[in-house]
Amino acid sequence: MIKMKNIRILIRNIRDGLKNVIRNFSLSLASISCITVTLLIVAVAVVGSSNVENFTKVIRDDFTIVVYMSNSADSKIENTIKEEIEKLSNIESIEYNSKKDIAEQMKGESDIFNTIISSWSESENPLYDTYLVKVKDSEKISDVANKIEKIDSVEMVKYGEGMIESLLSIFDILEKILIIIVVSLIIVTAFLIVNTIKITIFSRQEEIEIKRLVGASNFSIKQPFVIEGLFIGLIGSIIPILVTVYGYSILYEKTGGVFFSKFIQLIKPFPFVFWVSIILAMIGIIVGMFGSSRAVRKYLKI
Repeated sequence: MIKMKNIRILIRNIRDGLKNVIRNFSLSLASISCITVTLLIVAVAVVGSSNVENFTKVIRDDFTIVVYMSNSADSKIENTIKEEIEKLSNIESIEYNSKKDIAEQMKGESDIFNTIISSWSESENPLYDTYLVKVKDSEKISDVANKIEKIDSVEMVKYGEGMIESLLSIFDILEKILIIIVVSLIIVTAFLIVNTIKITIFSRQEEIEIKRLVGASNFSIKQPFVIEGLFIGLIGSIIPILVTVYGYSILYEKTGGVFFSKFIQLIKPFPFVFWVSIILAMIGIIVGMFGSSRAVRKYLKI
């Protein structure tokens, strides 16, 4: 019986909360606008942060150590080198690439290369037979590269050292900055919502006084305002969600999912925009409810 009564009260408060938003829409509009503008910026930051993380993952997954073998190494020595590499920990895969195959690949890259390389005889080919080595943990790629370099008949080892670390460092810093921006915006929005909702509640002090006089508890007075904040937050998140869904989908389509190079790949729109939309809606709802709760408790002292 008590549970049914509480459910009826909750349903009534939900209905009243929605009615209050509509009835006091001119006052609620300030709060809704505040949430909308902030969530638009949060959406950009969330999308940016997620894609930066994806860029980093793509680069890490594409890390390849190129092992150049001495031109004096025969097939037996090359197999020995492969066996030595396979013994190392953190090795995911090894792919052989002969200097003949590399020359053929280069010929297809431009007419100039084709003209030059076509003039080489097999003995004149200055390129190296190579092994392309992928590692399981890219954080330890330099350790693996150093160990491979010490193997007999290995001429040199390259994996984009220096440049790769710098690029990942930049992405890591950028991702942290975007996360800080998101958190800061949410905190600032909560503060602004408290103040804008305070104005709304201040104009309804008479309504609150009447509820007090009829013996309403603090909880029953506060609950409709918190539910009202929920609706304000939800309404405020509608435009940012639409902008995120359609804007990001158009961006992905126009760019083909790639920025400047194959390493900078955008996350596919679906289900990505779906999860971002849920995040935006939840932030809007939580901030709206929190703002209303704080405004009622702190400024009306119920």
